[in-house]
Amino acid sequence: MVAGLPAGWFVPVSPGTRQVTVGGAIAADVHGKNHHVAGSFTAHVPSFDLLLPSGERKTVTPHGDPALFWATAGGMGLTGIIASATVQLKRVATSRLRVDTVRTRDIDETMAVLAEHDRAFGYTVAWSDSLARGASLGRSVVTSGDFAELADLPARDRADPFAFRPGARLGVPDLFPPGLISRYTVGPANEAWYRKAPRQRQGELQTIGKFFHPLDGIRNWNRVYGPAGFRQYQYVVPFGQEAAVRRSFELISQARGPSFVTVLKRFGAGDPGLLSFPMPGWTLALDFPARTPGLAHLLDLLDRLVVAAGGRVYLAKDSRVPADVLEQMYPRLAEFRQLRAELDPKAILASDLSRRLRL
Repeated sequence: MVAGLPAGWFVPVSPGTRQVTVGGAIAADVHGKNHHVAGSFTAHVPSFDLLLPSGERKTVTPHGDPALFWATAGGMGLTGIIASATVQLKRVATSRLRVDTVRTRDIDETMAVLAEHDRAFGYTVAWSDSLARGASLGRSVVTSGDFAELADLPARDRADPFAFRPGARLGVPDLFPPGLISRYTVGPANEAWYRKAPRQRQGELQTIGKFFHPLDGIRNWNRVYGPAGFRQYQYVVPFGQEAAVRRSFELISQARGPSFVTVLKRFGAGDPGLLSFPMPGWTLALDFPARTPGLAHLLDLLDRLVVAAGGRVYLAKDSRVPADVLEQMYPRLAEFRQLRAELDPKAILASDLSRRLRL
């Protein structure tokens, strides 16, 4: 991203952090705020060189070896080591984005605004209040935007339209005690964040860091969760399952699940990746302190809701879904296992994730 930006190029798909490698982006088939128009990262990869478990280095393309290509896309690094890749970048005129903000009253308005903005903007996402309840259930702040043109910048910035300063502004010391992030602190924080947002604002210029990677501006931000850390959970359910999205917000609110980083957005068409996460539908990402009371039960309830709705969880953020539940979420899992057995019969490549889920 840093190398291409001065020449007017940006990554085609950016996840919520810039702390990701190209190989990792392919292995997790990462998505961003523009999935509804751009798809996942691997859709922009014409080829990559894969170091196979046998030691052979092979150039893989979606046309020359589609089975291996789409097993590697989202395959969590279990088909081989990605040694190099060709990526088609996106042309941009500046390093700023023109961003519209809308503060919504409830989950119904949130989903309506997201659907409307997906038709008008290249990048769209909602931050949602996980603890809101009653008439305010699912209230959110929706931000949508596109890269600004040179004429959109103030005159003083046009001489350096690709200025990019990605360094962290603040650092978090390793001093936070257990329990600091809880329903008692996240509730007021959510309220303040929601009230801080304008009811409606158009055309605000934002930097790449602020719009795409806000947490990267705080070095070691994860330390605020204390020594136990936090659990991430992200699901996607198909369009037509809006009731399941609403029900998930009800379950989280009822359980007083203190997720400050709660992100709702819409996916476009998925790709052929055997274990690729996105499908057309609604995706919700959550971060909970690991020591949240009743968290295991809440996540089990969400699993059942997601399976019943025909959805799935994101393997790149998973640390606890049971293997039998995963089989109900990924219908092509058997194909992946068969290819893995042929490619790596001695199981040279393995991870905690692969052992737990028998990948």
